[in-house]
Amino acid sequence: MSLHKEQAAQAIQISRIMRPDDANIAGNVHGGTILKMIEEAGAIISTRHCNSQSGEKCVAALARVERTDFLSPMSIGEVGHVSAEISYTSKHSVEVQVNVMAENILTGANRLTNRATLWYVPLSLTNVGKIIAVPPIQYGKPEQEEEGRKRYENQKLERLETKQRNGEYFMPVVSQNQYTVGYSQSSLIHLVGPSDCTLHGYVHGGVTMKLMDEVAGIVAARHCKTNIVTASVDAINFHRKIQKGCIITVSGRMTFTSNKSMEIEVFVDVDMLVGDNQERYRAVSAFFTYVSLSKDAKPLPVPQLVLETEEEKKRFEEGKGRYLQTKAKRQMNTQSLTQQ
Repeated sequence: MSLHKEQAAQAIQISRIMRPDDANIAGNVHGGTILKMIEEAGAIISTRHCNSQSGEKCVAALARVERTDFLSPMSIGEVGHVSAEISYTSKHSVEVQVNVMAENILTGANRLTNRATLWYVPLSLTNVGKIIAVPPIQYGKPEQEEEGRKRYENQKLERLETKQRNGEYFMPVVSQNQYTVGYSQSSLIHLVGPSDCTLHGYVHGGVTMKLMDEVAGIVAARHCKTNIVTASVDAINFHRKIQKGCIITVSGRMTFTSNKSMEIEVFVDVDMLVGDNQERYRAVSAFFTYVSLSKDAKPLPVPQLVLETEEEKKRFEEGKGRYLQTKAKRQMNTQSLTQQ
């Protein structure tokens, strides 16, 4: 992996070639691999900025990833270029905008595959519970700071709302009936090791997102039994840190299906194995959207989810609401672009 420093101190780019172990059996790079690269770029630029002035040294920790759309699949042999730029700073947080380009090194062709917005919080190297003040950035126009402040306030409210409804624990449901929630439901158990962690000994956000995408992909594949790819990820909120030595259980279940897409809810629960406080807690949750593809990468119809309980019906209607809301936003954006 290479790292290039741009002329502006608030922008960087990292690049690497996509290998076979980054992709599924069809050669499409896993969404989790892209999310991990995005987070690495965000962590580098945020940590660098937060240590740009004299004072207590710190490491930037991922707090939130806004909704991310996967515009085009990346393939084995292509080079992924991840560009990150700081777009807003508050007193204790950093907003980073990230673009991902795929380069075909045989033809020189480039295409945009992802855009993402991430929020980081700087934590002291000597006291992980202490949040460090963020150096302010210079804005090209006054309205850029005001727009950033609005985004900051909006994400604070959404994080609070998500945390308030984050108490439900994933109850395993076994079903032999195809296309039911219990049939495709999946879990992954992972022991957090040193290679997963930051200098603090806490898990990188990108590692967590990669595991979440892996479980969501298993759920989608079990449901469709076809090649599947990540289409989008709703906002991911990191509510609590995950420490080295913990066991994390990543669980996924189907919540909604449209004709051509499926929504999977993913939870990350943490079990503390050492220390006085051996509690179990919810660290992260998010919704992933997948699509089903044929062998020649054409969209396939998604089998409709069979609902067996009132709770599943409720989650389906909530997922349908998110789907329709996203579809309406996409149509509005398309109309605004055509009018320009």
